[in-house]
Amino acid sequence: MTTPQNNQSAETVLALASVNRILRPADLRDTGIARTVLQRLVQAGLLVKHGRGLYALADADVGEHTSLAAVARRVPHGVICLLSALRFHGMTTENPFEVWLAIDRKARRPSASGTQLHVVRFAAELLTSGVAPHNIDGVSVRVTSPARTVADCFRYRAKIGLDVALGALRSYIQDRKGSMDELWQAAVDCRVANVMRPYLEAMS
Repeated sequence: MTTPQNNQSAETVLALASVNRILRPADLRDTGIARTVLQRLVQAGLLVKHGRGLYALADADVGEHTSLAAVARRVPHGVICLLSALRFHGMTTENPFEVWLAIDRKARRPSASGTQLHVVRFAAELLTSGVAPHNIDGVSVRVTSPARTVADCFRYRAKIGLDVALGALRSYIQDRKGSMDELWQAAVDCRVANVMRPYLEAMS
C-alpha cells in the first residue's frame, strides 16, 4: 500500500539522486529513510542500480567510470591510481573489480561501504604530483596522469606484476598517451628511473 509518507520518501530519494548523480545507501543515513525505498524505486524503474551499492536515476547519463565517481564522493582526498587509472586512461582492457585508491600514509583507511577498494598509501607529495581532476558523472575525480600511472606500475610491480607495468609502458608509447619528458619526470618522482631505463631504451 502506498502512503503519503512513502511518496514523500521516494521524492526525497529521487531529489538526492538528481543532485548527487550517484546515490549510495549511506547518503540516506541522515534522512531517516529506509534503504528499502531504493529497492522499491529500482523495481518501479525510477532508479537503476550500477554495481554494488550505486544507484542513479533511470534516465541519467551514467558512464563506465561510475564507481570512480562514487569513490571520489566518499573519499575526496583520495587519488584513483594503478589498475583503475590504467583502465580510466584506456591503457588496459582489464576491468578491475576493485577501485585502486591512493591515500596519504597517515590518513584513516576508508570504511568498507559499497564499491570495493584496494587502498595503497602514498607520500603526501605523490598525492599531487602527476595528478589531475576529471569530471565523471558530475563529480570531480582525482586521477594519476598516464605518465604517472606507468611510473606507479613500475613502483608497485611486485604487487601488480611486471607484465602489467610493461603493458602500461607499451600502451603509453604506442598510443602516445603523453610525452617522454613527462614519463621520465614521473619515473624520477617515483624513484623508478633506473628500473624503467632499460625498458624505455628497448621500446623507444
